Amino acid sequence: MLAKELLIFGKEQLATKNIGAVDAELLLANILGINRMELHSRVIEIETDQEIEIKELFTKAIAERLSGKPTQYIVGNAPFRYLEYEVGPGVLIPRPETEILVDEVLHQLGTFAEPISVVDLGSGTGAIAISIASETIGKKEVHVIAVEKSEDALIWLKRNIEKHDQNIRILHSDAKSALIGIKCDVVVANPPYLPDGANIPQELIFEPAEALFGGPVNGMAIPLEFIEAASRLLKSGGFFAIEHNELQGPLIASELSKDFESIALHKDLTDRPRFTTARRK
Repeated sequence: MLAKELLIFGKEQLATKNIGAVDAELLLANILGINRMELHSRVIEIETDQEIEIKELFTKAIAERLSGKPTQYIVGNAPFRYLEYEVGPGVLIPRPETEILVDEVLHQLGTFAEPISVVDLGSGTGAIAISIASETIGKKEVHVIAVEKSEDALIWLKRNIEKHDQNIRILHSDAKSALIGIKCDVVVANPPYLPDGANIPQELIFEPAEALFGGPVNGMAIPLEFIEAASRLLKSGGFFAIEHNELQGPLIASELSKDFESIALHKDLTDRPRFTTARRK
């Protein structure tokens, strides 16, 4: 049997729920232990003695995807910038939109004298913290602390830091009580910010609610906690970057105006307001 035959079956099944063909490619590539692009670049023949097992595994994976389960959870990993991160139930899947936030933080690191201290609040998979640490090796002396309160997410955070062999300090804490009495140069945060009870895509139902919902009405309760923590943690002139939804920009800016200056709203890959940066007064 050719892998292409299985792929056609998978794509047809996913199309019934308007799920993209790329998902079928990712699922099959994961089962075959190859890169997705290899499905297109060469002819892959499945050995006769493996046909039944691989077809069963692929059919199961397609069924899981049709149920709404994210492809990243099914294959066990998600790409973010230049690395792959292990993911699963209990941790938020890193999104491409957040990569631009990391770009801005890396750019701003050039304005600080070394060594530079960075705190990632609500670190989750560690994608932000690990990206900053790994992309500054040999360029700048940067010390990163990843703060995470969820015990489930901590499992994935530790696993990813070990996987990518990064010297990042992990702190099991919420934003309110993290690093009392400590000052740093940079705080970066991707807090839960969806309004409680908001309609969400089916895939998000599988991800942890505590990493998604930021409070009633406008979802700002948790982001405000993160802003207060950043205000406490940052040195004068320190840099803060916080992700939020497309409607929260003005609310974020209003809250930041108390203790911050140089407040700027940034858009994501779809040209929607996605994160705000500021400097501590």
